[in-house]
Amino acid sequence: MSESDITLYRLQACPFCERVVRKLHEYGLDYQSRFVEPMHSDRDVVKRLSGKRTVPAIVDENTGVTMSESANIVAYLERTYGEGDETAGGVA
Repeated sequence: MSESDITLYRLQACPFCERVVRKLHEYGLDYQSRFVEPMHSDRDVVKRLSGKRTVPAIVDENTGVTMSESANIVAYLERTYGEGDETAGGVA
């Protein structure tokens, strides 16, 4: 996987975005951060990618997946990159 295979579209100080950042760090995944416009109506780049203007949004070139909503992204990262991590035992 090269450095730019995962791109995270996010806002500064967004707790939902930080949740995704923590999961990316937990799995040691390289990613690019793209900070988007604070005004919801100005987030055309995110709308073009995911069909929504909400952040966080992620584009994973490894799998061709584009999605938004932090809970969905975290679940996707766990399914895709978290295999073999039996130490967690499924306890949150």
